[in-house]
Amino acid sequence: MRSVPARGCARGFVVGLLLAAGVVDVVLYAGDDGASVLPAVSPVWQTLVLVLVGLAAVLWPAGRRPEWLTPQVRTAVPALLSLLVTAASLLVHPEVVFGPGEVLILLCLLFVAVRHCPPRSAVVCGILDAGALLVLPVRGDVTLSSDVLGLETVGLLLVGLIAGLAGYLRSLDYRRTVAVSETRRAERLAIAADLHDFVAHHVTGILVQTQVARMMAQAQAQAQAQAQPQELDPVLAGIERAATEALASMRRTVGVLRHTGDGTEAADHRPVGDLAGIAELADGFASPVQQVTLHRDPTLTDDLPHEVQAAAFRVVQEALTNIRRHPADAAHVEIRLRDDAGRLEVSVTDDGRGGTQLPAAAHGGGFGLVGLKERVTALGGELHTGPRTGQGWEVRAVLPAAKR
Repeated sequence: MRSVPARGCARGFVVGLLLAAGVVDVVLYAGDDGASVLPAVSPVWQTLVLVLVGLAAVLWPAGRRPEWLTPQVRTAVPALLSLLVTAASLLVHPEVVFGPGEVLILLCLLFVAVRHCPPRSAVVCGILDAGALLVLPVRGDVTLSSDVLGLETVGLLLVGLIAGLAGYLRSLDYRRTVAVSETRRAERLAIAADLHDFVAHHVTGILVQTQVARMMAQAQAQAQAQAQPQELDPVLAGIERAATEALASMRRTVGVLRHTGDGTEAADHRPVGDLAGIAELADGFASPVQQVTLHRDPTLTDDLPHEVQAAAFRVVQEALTNIRRHPADAAHVEIRLRDDAGRLEVSVTDDGRGGTQLPAAAHGGGFGLVGLKERVTALGGELHTGPRTGQGWEVRAVLPAAKR
């Protein structure tokens, strides 16, 4: 039997609370025999409209919202309806109570406005929701100024608490977005370094050797006055031209990857491993309490492209690092390298239960897998991470492995 996540339980509790509070609002207004705030509209219907519009704005599933139902519309329309009813109550002066449903809905909309609306709209929508909430007490008997003042004080406290919480969570979302962006940018710079170190190096070698071959062919043709070397010259010229174009294209690609948006370029090239270095990683990770087993397909050779070997090395390196940080109680770690129908499959599995021996400050920021996925997908591969059946964790990458 699968356990329900705490987040799902909290979401279900909030939905049930809002629905129950909305029903209470309608029941309270249904028992009110006072005058209607809006002409030709009974208190029951006007409350039902307010509750339904508010619940739709709060509970409409994110995946099914139409494009026009933006956070601005969701938070502004219910607040404007509530302000309209409040303004009408001041003109007609009936004793119209407000229930907990409208209060909870406005608080939820205030939270949505502060956290999810664009910066400028967040201020306007937040003021509308907070204002609609704070003026609710004037719908009742305005002669009871002390009661109104007390309710407004409570309203101010609730508005400050919800707005502060939403603002804090919004700042956390922004920080995470910036951190993920920086991680991806750093990984792009690393990929650019790999392109510069490996591919550009080999293309340059092709170009130089082709130029030497052309000079040797021309010298031999002049010395021996034979036509056959001259027939080879157009072929070598085509190779030289292709290598030159490939090198220029590679430099443009590196320039795009290294562009950081502020006119700067990466100054350092970090070292990149290969398949042979994975064995050294495994040996260095093993300890008396943790056994590491490396299974390498005998048909897997070392003549794979450097960028593919570097990505495989990074997959194993990141997986072993995460094992140190999180399931440090793992007793056995398996690393597998195999040829899967012309593709290189790299997997790292452990049998840990999640117990860690490191302090919280040493756990890292959680962005290693983000950068790793950026590198693997850039090469046309796939990265999968997740729990294993039973216990433990698995990191598996499938990379194109066309031999050089």
